Amino acid sequence: MPSSRRRDEPVRLTRIYTRGGDQGETSLGDGSRVPKLDCRIGAFGTVDELNSALGVALAEPALPERLREPLERIQNELFDVGADLSVPFGIGERLRVAQPHVNRLEQLCDEFNADLPTLKSFVLPGGTDAAARLHVARTTCRRAERDALTADQETGINPLVLAYLNRLSDFLFIAARWANHDAGRAEPLWRPGA
Repeated sequence: MPSSRRRDEPVRLTRIYTRGGDQGETSLGDGSRVPKLDCRIGAFGTVDELNSALGVALAEPALPERLREPLERIQNELFDVGADLSVPFGIGERLRVAQPHVNRLEQLCDEFNADLPTLKSFVLPGGTDAAARLHVARTTCRRAERDALTADQETGINPLVLAYLNRLSDFLFIAARWANHDAGRAEPLWRPGA
């Protein structure tokens, strides 16, 4: 029977609960069942948490407009990261993070960093509300990267997922600094022993 789903419609969820996970298992993207404690579930769960942190940053009315489009695009790309992590690496013809994803993040890093003063100390998370929210997203991204590293060591994952998350945490650090800079707010700096 032909599907009534449109080609541009990635999924159709007619029912949110399935009862399939009631015994502590869930399905990967290829249909295989694994415990919910599987490292891949942990990795894409943290990526989902990161995406939520970006949603909180985007909900901040004072977030600089110049950051909105890149962060919205990154939110969508994080679903691609989750899709990549949810299908065992090596299964072909699946959505995978690719080098252009990483390249775009590097371009964003260079573009926003060009406006910033040279760092002379470690930056404390904070400043404006927007910057503080971006720092929370950055630290969540670092945890997502660690969880993805665990998944890579235990099962093997697309190495570009690791590069993407590493570069994304760099961009979120720069974006937080840039949000303070754009608002004319001095960055809170670490003063050892202060």
